[in-house]
Amino acid sequence: MSFSEVQAALSGLRSCQEDVGTNMDMLTDVAMDLVESHETEHSSSLETLQAMILESAELDREMNCFSNIVEHLNSEVSQLPPEALFSLSDRVKEQFEAKMASLSKAELHNHQKVIAFKEGVGSALRPENGEEAENRDEDIAVTQRFVNFTCPLTQVEMENPMKNKVCNHHYDEGAILAMIKARHKQHKKFRCPVVGCGNINVTQADLVPDLLLKRRIQKRNASQV
Repeated sequence: MSFSEVQAALSGLRSCQEDVGTNMDMLTDVAMDLVESHETEHSSSLETLQAMILESAELDREMNCFSNIVEHLNSEVSQLPPEALFSLSDRVKEQFEAKMASLSKAELHNHQKVIAFKEGVGSALRPENGEEAENRDEDIAVTQRFVNFTCPLTQVEMENPMKNKVCNHHYDEGAILAMIKARHKQHKKFRCPVVGCGNINVTQADLVPDLLLKRRIQKRNASQV
């Protein structure tokens, strides 16, 4: 196998990861739809959906680990004689098995999309009395009126809002990840772009998808059609 073939295989694997991520978002949407439908018998279905999203998180973790190992070893082997490529498969297998053995199932609950699933379903399940529901609706109205679901980086409406767990600010996924990556390449920290925020080091680990906000944006847009 040539270096170009290895890169093509990695590209295909990254594409599969994107599909897994999309599937996890769909599972969360189904779970939130189930809760919002006010079905009385939904606990077992939610447990099944959570088990499915944990399985997807494990698959995503395995693919990410495998890709990182291949990329790292591929860069090493590229500096060696061509025959060194023949040992790449065995070295990848060895390192992959060692890495997987060091990881636990419990760590899957820290996967950002698993966190988003739990937070989204938890918010939808949380009981509200009449006053709380009214206050929530007012909060949404204020958000729609003054913030307008605008990303502070792109200045356009967010499609895939990400919530910063440190400062609770939101950004569109593509924009924030691109900025973090750009700063990382420059060996610089990335300050939260929200005016007045004191968070001077936004990292990807701080971000989780806010699927509840995404649904609110989609519902607001649907109501305006």
